[in-house]
Amino acid sequence: MQEFNFEHTSVLLEESVSGIFSDPQGIYVDCTLGGAGHSMRLASRLAATGWLIGIDQDPAAVNTGKQRLAESACKISIVQNNFQNLGLVLDELDTGLVDGILFDLGVSSHQLDVAERGFSYMQDAPLDMRMNPNANFSAYDVVNSYTEQQLAEIITEYGEERWAKRIAKFIVEDRMKGSIETTGQLVDIIKKAIPAGARRDGPHPAKRTFQAIRIEVNNELGILRDTFITAVERLKPGGRIGIITFHSLEDRIAKQTLQELAKTCICPPQLPICVCNTKAKVKVLGKPIPPSADELENNPRARSAKLRLAQKL
Repeated sequence: MQEFNFEHTSVLLEESVSGIFSDPQGIYVDCTLGGAGHSMRLASRLAATGWLIGIDQDPAAVNTGKQRLAESACKISIVQNNFQNLGLVLDELDTGLVDGILFDLGVSSHQLDVAERGFSYMQDAPLDMRMNPNANFSAYDVVNSYTEQQLAEIITEYGEERWAKRIAKFIVEDRMKGSIETTGQLVDIIKKAIPAGARRDGPHPAKRTFQAIRIEVNNELGILRDTFITAVERLKPGGRIGIITFHSLEDRIAKQTLQELAKTCICPPQLPICVCNTKAKVKVLGKPIPPSADELENNPRARSAKLRLAQKL
């Protein structure tokens, strides 16, 4: 069998698996299969009557998952799809309600490290950034077709980049000479746009802009809230959802959605008594869990990660 080289170190592995696991005969869903690290750990805890479902839109992840989970004792179903279609996937598999659902958001180490995928500002490659390589829309389209205002807006909103307007201006001016084809070209433009003094401190000058373009290409934030709500709907009472986030934008959506689902009243504050009869759907389980010192030492990419857990009531 062909070896699929999908290297990815799973973040908060023990904390997330233990956080959502309760029944060796249960049904668990890994919505972001990636290198199958979380899935392999879940599968190792499941009995033969248990069922693990892995979802990923990246065919490299799907192939890797099939290979790495092939010897698992439990039932395995691996589906190539976007996790925004979680409800449809579970309907097609006829699972009924499930015991645990895990999300590990963001880009995988494999996607960053394979230069030709175009995610990394550290390697020169075609402008791509598609998590689903079969999608029609890529970073090339964003960089070469968005207006200056559109570019400035996404770099501000999704990258939280203070030099967004200047970067957008420089991109538009540069592409008048010809299309911007590669990540290396884009990095050079960003470096020219950000004043030298501002480039001396902090992360790589292209980090925030690349994050913004990647989020735009894959609609990463736009699908989160509804997907988290669907996930909770598909849990059994007592079932758990775990969400690993890597930056403030996706973490804010995770936090706000879980808080919204945990509310027992949505009446206007001026009403003297509750008339909405809203019932909390989940209980948020403690504070967000950060990586341990040992994990950070072994995997610096985990430094911004947070795990949020909630239990269905």
